Amino acid sequence: MAEEPPKEAHTVNRVAIYARVSSHEHRSNLERQVERLEDYCAAKGYQVGLVVKEIASGVNDSRPKLLALLKDPTVTKVVVEHKDRLTRFGFRYLETLLELAGRQIEVVNLAENDREDLLADLVSIVYSFAARLYGQRRAKRKTERIVKELQADGIEANVE
Repeated sequence: MAEEPPKEAHTVNRVAIYARVSSHEHRSNLERQVERLEDYCAAKGYQVGLVVKEIASGVNDSRPKLLALLKDPTVTKVVVEHKDRLTRFGFRYLETLLELAGRQIEVVNLAENDREDLLADLVSIVYSFAARLYGQRRAKRKTERIVKELQADGIEANVE
Protein backbone atom coordinates (compact mmCIF):
# COMPACT_ATOMS: atom_id res chain seq x y z
CA MET A 1 0.00 0.00 0.00
CA ALA A 2 1.52 3.34 -1.06
CA GLU A 3 1.72 6.10 1.50
CA GLU A 4 -0.13 9.29 0.76
CA PRO A 5 1.97 12.45 0.73
CA PRO A 6 1.37 14.67 3.74
CA LYS A 7 -1.32 17.24 3.21
CA GLU A 8 -0.17 20.82 3.41
CA ALA A 9 -1.94 22.93 5.95
CA HIS A 10 -3.86 25.67 4.24
CA THR A 11 -3.88 28.87 6.22
CA VAL A 12 -5.81 31.80 4.92
CA ASN A 13 -3.78 34.97 5.04
CA ARG A 14 -6.02 37.63 6.50
CA VAL A 15 -4.53 41.09 6.38
CA ALA A 16 -5.65 43.81 8.77
CA ILE A 17 -4.88 47.50 8.64
CA TYR A 18 -4.45 49.27 11.97
CA ALA A 19 -4.60 53.07 12.01
CA ARG A 20 -4.46 55.25 15.11
CA VAL A 21 -4.38 58.91 16.03
CA SER A 22 -4.05 60.29 19.51
CA SER A 23 -7.00 62.68 19.62
CA HIS A 24 -10.31 63.57 17.96
CA GLU A 25 -8.73 66.72 16.51
CA HIS A 26 -6.70 64.41 14.25
CA ARG A 27 -9.68 62.41 12.95
CA SER A 28 -9.13 63.64 9.37
CA ASN A 29 -5.56 62.34 9.56
CA LEU A 30 -6.96 58.96 10.64
CA GLU A 31 -8.96 58.70 7.43
CA ARG A 32 -5.96 59.75 5.31
CA GLN A 33 -3.82 57.20 7.15
CA VAL A 34 -6.31 54.45 6.29
CA GLU A 35 -6.36 55.53 2.63
CA ARG A 36 -2.55 55.42 2.44
CA LEU A 37 -2.50 51.96 4.03
CA GLU A 38 -5.20 50.68 1.67
CA ASP A 39 -3.20 51.99 -1.31
CA TYR A 40 -0.07 50.32 0.05
CA CYS A 41 -1.83 46.99 0.54
CA ALA A 42 -3.34 47.14 -2.96
CA ALA A 43 0.10 47.83 -4.44
CA LYS A 44 1.51 44.83 -2.55
CA GLY A 45 -1.39 42.65 -3.70
CA TYR A 46 -2.80 42.16 -0.21
CA GLN A 47 -6.51 41.60 0.22
CA VAL A 48 -7.47 43.58 3.28
CA GLY A 49 -9.95 41.70 5.42
CA LEU A 50 -10.20 44.14 8.30
CA VAL A 51 -9.65 47.87 8.85
CA VAL A 52 -9.26 48.96 12.46
CA LYS A 53 -9.35 52.68 13.31
CA GLU A 54 -8.71 53.91 16.82
CA ILE A 55 -8.43 57.25 18.56
CA ALA A 56 -6.24 56.79 21.62
CA SER A 57 -2.80 57.52 22.99
CA GLY A 58 0.04 55.31 21.83
CA VAL A 59 1.11 54.79 25.44
CA ASN A 60 -2.35 53.59 26.46
CA ASP A 61 -2.18 49.82 26.90
CA SER A 62 -5.96 49.43 27.19
CA ARG A 63 -7.01 50.15 23.62
CA PRO A 64 -9.98 47.82 23.04
CA LYS A 65 -9.76 47.74 19.25
CA LEU A 66 -6.04 46.97 19.23
CA LEU A 67 -6.46 44.29 21.90
CA ALA A 68 -9.26 42.65 19.89
CA LEU A 69 -7.06 42.74 16.78
CA LEU A 70 -4.14 41.14 18.61
CA LYS A 71 -6.41 38.43 20.04
CA ASP A 72 -7.89 37.55 16.63
CA PRO A 73 -5.97 34.47 15.43
CA THR A 74 -7.47 34.75 11.94
CA VAL A 75 -5.45 37.92 11.29
CA THR A 76 -2.08 36.78 9.99
CA LYS A 77 -0.66 40.17 9.05
CA VAL A 78 -1.15 43.59 10.64
CA VAL A 79 -0.12 46.53 8.47
CA VAL A 80 0.67 49.86 10.16
CA GLU A 81 2.07 53.08 8.77
CA HIS A 82 4.64 53.65 11.52
CA LYS A 83 5.67 51.59 14.55
CA ASP A 84 4.29 54.24 16.88
CA ARG A 85 0.82 53.90 15.36
CA LEU A 86 0.74 50.42 16.91
CA THR A 87 2.47 51.27 20.18
CA ARG A 88 4.95 53.77 21.54
CA PHE A 89 6.71 51.17 23.65
CA GLY A 90 7.22 47.45 23.39
CA PHE A 91 6.91 47.12 19.62
CA ARG A 92 9.53 44.35 19.51
CA TYR A 93 7.63 42.39 22.18
CA LEU A 94 4.42 42.49 20.14
CA GLU A 95 6.29 41.63 16.97
CA THR A 96 8.02 38.66 18.59
CA LEU A 97 4.86 37.29 20.19
CA LEU A 98 2.92 37.53 16.94
CA GLU A 99 5.76 35.83 15.04
CA LEU A 100 5.63 32.94 17.52
CA ALA A 101 1.97 32.54 16.57
CA GLY A 102 2.80 32.55 12.84
CA ARG A 103 1.61 36.13 12.42
CA GLN A 104 3.45 39.31 11.51
CA ILE A 105 3.45 43.08 11.68
CA GLU A 106 4.39 44.99 8.55
CA VAL A 107 5.51 48.57 9.02
CA VAL A 108 5.18 50.72 5.90
CA ASN A 109 7.44 53.61 6.94
CA LEU A 110 10.41 52.67 9.05
CA ALA A 111 12.08 55.67 10.69
CA GLU A 112 15.10 56.90 8.79
CA ASN A 113 17.07 56.99 12.00
CA ASP A 114 16.56 56.17 15.64
CA ARG A 115 16.68 59.84 16.61
CA GLU A 116 13.07 60.35 15.43
CA ASP A 117 11.94 57.37 17.48
CA LEU A 118 13.83 58.54 20.56
CA LEU A 119 12.38 62.04 20.38
CA ALA A 120 8.86 60.70 19.92
CA ASP A 121 9.36 58.32 22.85
CA LEU A 122 10.68 61.13 25.06
CA VAL A 123 7.62 63.25 24.32
CA SER A 124 5.36 60.28 25.04
CA ILE A 125 7.05 59.56 28.36
CA VAL A 126 6.79 63.17 29.53
CA TYR A 127 3.14 63.35 28.45
CA SER A 128 2.30 60.03 30.12
CA PHE A 129 3.91 60.92 33.43
CA ALA A 130 2.42 64.41 33.45
CA ALA A 131 -1.04 62.92 32.90
CA ARG A 132 -0.46 60.40 35.69
CA LEU A 133 0.73 63.08 38.12
CA TYR A 134 -2.27 65.24 37.30
CA GLY A 135 -4.58 62.26 37.81
CA GLN A 136 -2.95 61.40 41.14
CA ARG A 137 -3.32 64.97 42.40
CA ARG A 138 -6.97 64.99 41.40
CA ALA A 139 -7.50 61.63 43.12
CA LYS A 140 -5.76 62.93 46.25
CA ARG A 141 -8.03 66.02 46.36
CA LYS A 142 -11.09 63.83 45.86
CA THR A 143 -10.03 61.49 48.69
CA GLU A 144 -9.38 64.48 50.99
CA ARG A 145 -12.86 65.85 50.18
CA ILE A 146 -14.49 62.49 50.93
CA VAL A 147 -12.65 62.24 54.26
CA LYS A 148 -13.80 65.75 55.22
CA GLU A 149 -17.38 64.88 54.29
CA LEU A 150 -17.24 61.69 56.33
CA GLN A 151 -15.76 63.56 59.29
CA ALA A 152 -18.48 66.21 59.02
CA ASP A 153 -21.12 63.47 58.86
CA GLY A 154 -19.54 61.81 61.90
CA ILE A 155 -19.63 65.04 63.89
CA GLU A 156 -23.27 65.59 62.91
CA ALA A 157 -24.10 62.00 63.91
CA ASN A 158 -22.46 62.45 67.32
CA VAL A 159 -24.39 65.69 67.94
CA GLU A 160 -27.77 64.04 67.32
